[in-house]
Amino acid sequence: MISFPSKQAQVQTTIFTKMSALAAEHGALNLSQGFPGFDCSEELQALLAFYSKGHNQYAPMAGVPVFKQSIADKTSLFYGIDLDASKEVTVVSGATEALFCAIHCCVFPGDEVIMFDPSYDAYDPAVRLAGGIPIHLSMDAKNGFQIDWEELARTITPKTRAIMVNSPHNPTGSIWTENDLEALAEIVKGTNILIISDEVYEHIVFDGQKHYSVLLHPELRQRSFVCGSFGKTYHITGWKIGYCLAPEYLTKEFQKLHQWVTFSSATPLQYALSDYLKEPSHYLGLSDFYQRKRDLFASAFEGSKWKLLPSHGSFFQCMDYQEISDEKDVDLAERLTKEIKVASIPISVFYEKAPGDTILRFCFAKSDEVLLEAAHRLVQL
Repeated sequence: MISFPSKQAQVQTTIFTKMSALAAEHGALNLSQGFPGFDCSEELQALLAFYSKGHNQYAPMAGVPVFKQSIADKTSLFYGIDLDASKEVTVVSGATEALFCAIHCCVFPGDEVIMFDPSYDAYDPAVRLAGGIPIHLSMDAKNGFQIDWEELARTITPKTRAIMVNSPHNPTGSIWTENDLEALAEIVKGTNILIISDEVYEHIVFDGQKHYSVLLHPELRQRSFVCGSFGKTYHITGWKIGYCLAPEYLTKEFQKLHQWVTFSSATPLQYALSDYLKEPSHYLGLSDFYQRKRDLFASAFEGSKWKLLPSHGSFFQCMDYQEISDEKDVDLAERLTKEIKVASIPISVFYEKAPGDTILRFCFAKSDEVLLEAAHRLVQL
């Protein structure tokens, strides 16, 4: 057997793969991995079938032009921001690729990249593979998982290359306000620090609130890679189609990496989505759709010992089990999957140094029947 040193010796199979496999093994209701439990619209499926004829060769490296223009048009309609589709939009094979390319095109060995825990598990490994140094700052559940801007300001050093931000937030469901944009802008003003913004849940924000993209602040927009995805928006996580929005000077560097990662993304998918994007109601109604599911799931826990934490966006509900068990969250998540057959994600896996919270994350992007049955099983504890 040939041996060689691992480039990621500390990295194991992701918790999402592990819990989904465990759920399948035990026949559990899978509320762990963040994917919808229902199909995309018949209209989108019909568009894909139509464009599967005659559009089956390589797309241009940066994306099909009409699709890039549709993304720019949507950005203009939703945010009131005009983008040059040919110079500021790149189509990628999922937001994880966008995040990876954004990190690798600007992070050099020894550069520091700040991220906020609990954080999506793709951030840290991508930084390390680029030779960068991840700097983890923790957000407190008692403070609604809000960023401590004073702590961030103290953490900035001459080595700080980039800051990873995420709103609506996975795994906690917290969202940014206009004040958060102002706070971040004030900290990075006058520096060469770049922003890598994960905004895949941009159209899933609840209770009449709005999504504050970094695009909305001039200071942040000029230094930001905005990574988005159609997987969460249109219930097509398996299509792996996303995008990166960035100023021209950043887009040029981004595309240098993108061409060596996937080069281009699936052609018929791009044409189908280009047409589908032209109808705003396909994404403008998403917040109401998921808020009904959030509220349905939450209502089933009234009077139980589960404590539901606020979920302002995304399709995740975090719940504190302190009054139910003193087990570690990883142990409890595994036991619930095996015994009552409901799979979740333990929050501790999203931290560099877990604070010891008793919190599990549940995905409510499932059918009403699945949500109610899962809740029924959980309240029996």
